[in-house]
Amino acid sequence: MKRRLEGKVAIVTGGGSGIGEAISKKFAAEGASVVVCGLPSDPVRKVVDEIQASGGKAIGYLGDVSIEDSAEACVQLALDDFGKLDILINNAGVFPATAELDKYPVEAFEYMIKNNIYTAFMMSRAALPHLQKTKGNIVSAGSEAGQMGSPMITPYGGTKAWVMTFSRGLAVEQAKHGVRVNCVGPGPIDTAWTHKETGPMDSKMEKNTVNGVPLGRRGTPEEVANVYLFLASDEASYVTGATYFVDGGVTLSKSLSGEEVPAHLKQQPAGDLHLNHGKEGHAKIRKEATGTMTV
Repeated sequence: MKRRLEGKVAIVTGGGSGIGEAISKKFAAEGASVVVCGLPSDPVRKVVDEIQASGGKAIGYLGDVSIEDSAEACVQLALDDFGKLDILINNAGVFPATAELDKYPVEAFEYMIKNNIYTAFMMSRAALPHLQKTKGNIVSAGSEAGQMGSPMITPYGGTKAWVMTFSRGLAVEQAKHGVRVNCVGPGPIDTAWTHKETGPMDSKMEKNTVNGVPLGRRGTPEEVANVYLFLASDEASYVTGATYFVDGGVTLSKSLSGEEVPAHLKQQPAGDLHLNHGKEGHAKIRKEATGTMTV
């Protein structure tokens, strides 16, 4: 049976850890040639090596794609090595702090504007001329927090609402060029962001985050990657301007309904991908990704 992305070329930003690692490996397993994009401190090289060891095609790009020159260089690498571009996955994002707004660090807010918003803008802008040639598509990372808002991470939800609205506008704008644009809205996923040991949540927030999921557990990065795969594939040829929530029902929940789920139903599915970098996500401010977005 033909693999769903056979012959396609994809860029995955934030592709070295967490959900991005899963997307990169899922796309490669489905036949895509993948540019795994990340910061120099991300395990991009490891993910590329792991894809290649499994028989997939992948190269790495290290750079800050919130900056115009770096975004254009990432797209050019895909063209130079693979000859075209069919899919852009705007997965790069950061989750550096939790606090009530009057105590929320201004530095963390600026950091999210740079790494959640500018990255999606710059990469989409650089990729569009080439996606128009291939009648390709963009899938960007929204969030259930961008749909509902979420206390203690109010600015984060605001950045994700921007991405989701940006994607809807871009979908209508680019339809005449044959380019589809969609979003995936993850809920609490089993990455660095949702564990107190590796992210900014304290124990109370971590517990409430999981118990607020009607399915009673965190999702896996692979479960999110499965939805990215559908939206990026030709199977979604009539889908544009949509946000698909992969949230275990969080956007519909009004209570800590996860507490009622029996233990045997809270078990995560085993999955098929070998994911080794799930807890290496961008959950704190890194010096390499600070600074201005334009030169």
